[in-house]
Amino acid sequence: MAYDLWVNETLYEAWGQRFRVKRELARVTSDFQDILIFESETHGRVMMLDGVVQITEADEFSYQEMIAHVPLLAHGDARRVLIIGAGDGGVLRRVLQHRTVEQAVMVEIDGEVIRLAKEHLPGIAGDAWSDPRAEVLVADGIDYVRRAPGASFDVVIVDSTDPIGVGEVLFTDEFYANCARLLTSRGIVVNQCGVPQMQADELRETSIRRGKAFPDIWAYVAAVPTYVGGFMTLGWAGKDATCRAVPVPEIRRRAEGAGILGTTRYWTPEIHAGAFHLPPYIAEHLPQGG
Repeated sequence: MAYDLWVNETLYEAWGQRFRVKRELARVTSDFQDILIFESETHGRVMMLDGVVQITEADEFSYQEMIAHVPLLAHGDARRVLIIGAGDGGVLRRVLQHRTVEQAVMVEIDGEVIRLAKEHLPGIAGDAWSDPRAEVLVADGIDYVRRAPGASFDVVIVDSTDPIGVGEVLFTDEFYANCARLLTSRGIVVNQCGVPQMQADELRETSIRRGKAFPDIWAYVAAVPTYVGGFMTLGWAGKDATCRAVPVPEIRRRAEGAGILGTTRYWTPEIHAGAFHLPPYIAEHLPQGG
């Protein structure tokens, strides 16, 4: 198959990153987006959607561990988890590592992402696809949260593309209002909010939207090298502000009980607590952080 020696990410018009390609594995136009999976020389296998890096085998653990373990352990008794997006299965895998989780529902709009991830990135999800606690739906996340019964989940994890194209509808007032309704009394929503150095508007605007439905709005950070531009922010919307101020010893105790302590490559109890302490250049974009 003919392909370019280099693949350039197209997220920003005037700045970017590129990968030297060992071989192209899949190039598909689905009903929703262009999907490219290739083997790079430096980062293992890479998935891009509409020209934007979604995941690489080399650093996926940084993002997946932080978007999954932080809300579950901050909550402390999360039994039912809803995942929106995350078609590669990495978030599902991390959620199911918690032996305290009884059900994980994953709603991904693009079945081609799931199919191609299973075929070309099997190590990302591992055995998660066949876990009896997992329910994987190829469906519209907006419609799912609209129909979900009240207080039916403890945590919602939104792992979507940026708020353009197919991911745009996951950042609306209605979506967050429905999340608040379907969550239990100490429920938490986390969602990726971009790299503030380059995408500060995304963090600021989604924080305002989340603040219409939740009393506790904040963000926490993870360093993911292929999400170029510095810290990636993960937006936080909670019903109970004490959830993001759990002391390190208690986080460690919960992680041990869940069975994840010592299994991670990025997340630790100390990093969990520290991730909520934001540099001023990031905090200034939050409603109560300026």
